Amino acid sequence: MERITLARIIHIIAIVLWIGGVAMVTTVIIPAIKKMSSKDEQLKTFERIESRFSVQAKITTLITGLSGFYMLYALNGWHRYLDYHYWWIHAMTFVWLLFTVILYVLEPLILHKLFKTYVAQNPEKTFSFLHKAHWVLLILSLITIVGAVAGSHGWFFIN
Repeated sequence: MERITLARIIHIIAIVLWIGGVAMVTTVIIPAIKKMSSKDEQLKTFERIESRFSVQAKITTLITGLSGFYMLYALNGWHRYLDYHYWWIHAMTFVWLLFTVILYVLEPLILHKLFKTYVAQNPEKTFSFLHKAHWVLLILSLITIVGAVAGSHGWFFIN
């Protein structure tokens, strides 16, 4: 098996685990937590689940980034950043960078503390905002996936 094929396999599996997890959090976990009656139960449940998923998300985003940049290097595909037909490569890089900054920088340094403060003051509003933010991230991710799959098979949407 060629290295590039192995890199693609690793890349796709990492994305499935990463964005699939985001979809699960967005469509199942946060709505279930929002329906809990006790704000203490909401916070404890969310933190228990989020701490476990955070590890998975950090590992899979790291693997996604390493495999993606390896493929660009191996294919000498850096010129694609200069061609608007490859908008989906920009989108992949943007989504990966956005999640990486959130997971590795903002969440541990700022967001975790802010979340605890705001959920103590107004859990309904806090979980509603969190849910909307996850929907934005999920939709951006799905648009990127559609563009990447179509674009990597020669369908660029733009002529």
